[in-house]
Amino acid sequence: MKLIIGLGNPGEEYENTRHNVGFEVVDTIARKEDANFSFEKKFNAEVTKTRLNDKPVVLAKPHTFVNKSGEAVRKLKLFYKMKPENIVVIHDDLDIEFGNFKMSLGKDSGGHRGVQSIIDALKTNKFWRLRVGTANRKLATARHQRTLKQKKESVGGFVLSKFTPAEQTEIKKLIKKALEKLTETI
Repeated sequence: MKLIIGLGNPGEEYENTRHNVGFEVVDTIARKEDANFSFEKKFNAEVTKTRLNDKPVVLAKPHTFVNKSGEAVRKLKLFYKMKPENIVVIHDDLDIEFGNFKMSLGKDSGGHRGVQSIIDALKTNKFWRLRVGTANRKLATARHQRTLKQKKESVGGFVLSKFTPAEQTEIKKLIKKALEKLTETI
C-alpha cells in the first residue's frame, strides 16, 4: 500500500491557489477512482482509500495548513505502518517552471516549509515527492523586491494567488501527465 498526501491549505479561500496544487492532484485521483474523502479527526486530515494503477493507496489532505503538514503525515505514517519510501507527497514547487513537474526521492526540502515539516516529523527525507511547478514571470518579479520583508510578502502573495483561467486549463493537463508518471513510479 502507498500513502499519497497532497499538500494544501484547508478552506474555500485557498481553493485553486498555487499552494493547493497537491490537494488538486489527490482530488483528481479520488474523482477518477470514484472515492470520497471523509475528515478523520485522529489525523486532522481528509482521508480515503482507493486504488491507483490497481494498487491500494490511501489518499490524504492534511488540514494542518501547508507549513505544519508534518504533524498529519507522521500520524498517518504511524497508523498505516508505512515505510517512508511508500509515501508520496505532492506539492507546489517554486523552483520548477509552471507546466512542468518532477518526481524525486530523498531530496532536501528546497526551502518548502511544508516539506521541511514532513522531513522533521518523519526524521527522514527518504519519501517520494511529486513536485508541481508553479514558477512564472510574476514569481520572478516577486523575488526581486528591494527588502527581505517585501520579498517574503510578495512571494507569499504569489504562492497564495489563484491560477488564472488559462493556467487552470494548463494545470489540468499537467496533472494528467503527472499522474501518469506517478502511476509508473509507484
